[in-house]
Amino acid sequence: MAKITIAIDGFSSTGKSTLAKQLAKSLGYAYIDTGAMYRAITLFAMRNNFIGQGTENIQALIQLLPRIQLKFIPNAELGFSEMFLNGENVEKEIRTLPVSRHVSRIAEIEQVRHKLVDMQKAMGKDKGIVMDGRDIGTVVFPDAELKIFMTASPTARATRRYKELLGKGDRVTYEEVLENVKNRDYIDSHREFSPLRKADDAIELDNSDMGLQEQFERLESIALRVIDKT
Repeated sequence: MAKITIAIDGFSSTGKSTLAKQLAKSLGYAYIDTGAMYRAITLFAMRNNFIGQGTENIQALIQLLPRIQLKFIPNAELGFSEMFLNGENVEKEIRTLPVSRHVSRIAEIEQVRHKLVDMQKAMGKDKGIVMDGRDIGTVVFPDAELKIFMTASPTARATRRYKELLGKGDRVTYEEVLENVKNRDYIDSHREFSPLRKADDAIELDNSDMGLQEQFERLESIALRVIDKT
């Protein structure tokens, strides 16, 4: 059976990563969380005081981009790969709200996008991959056999994200999370380079009122039909 490339794009906190992981496991495909890559660079920028705390030094970050090494390393116990930044496991730290506050700003930097898009294209050259992000179906893999665009209302997404962060022990308010969701939506959709948009041939999946199992079953059914036709 021929393998295909599956691109899943959409707004923040729509559950793209969770769904993509499930689908990749079901199909026996590789899974790449491109959001983790942008989050890792954001964490690097924060640690070096290039962004955050009222400061911003994007040129300094750009100069150090060649020194930033990103790698996904499989974790057998968890069942998925974790993000390593310059040899350090940063999977948990990159999922925090402070990183979420700044990731859209870092992701709009042209040099950052060029670096990561090149890496992402190389990862998917042999197909048999499920990749999620903001510009996978429009920039990274415009010829992907299956493109999904995930969306949901800001309140639905904020509620999910808020519960997730509370479950991890983070001290956040719902209002903070909702504001972050709305701000990221605006930045992601209005940036100059690779803005978030639905590809013309993408299938839209609004999961505002859908459970995870229903989403997965629907997406798996679509993927299998496309694979059968390939």
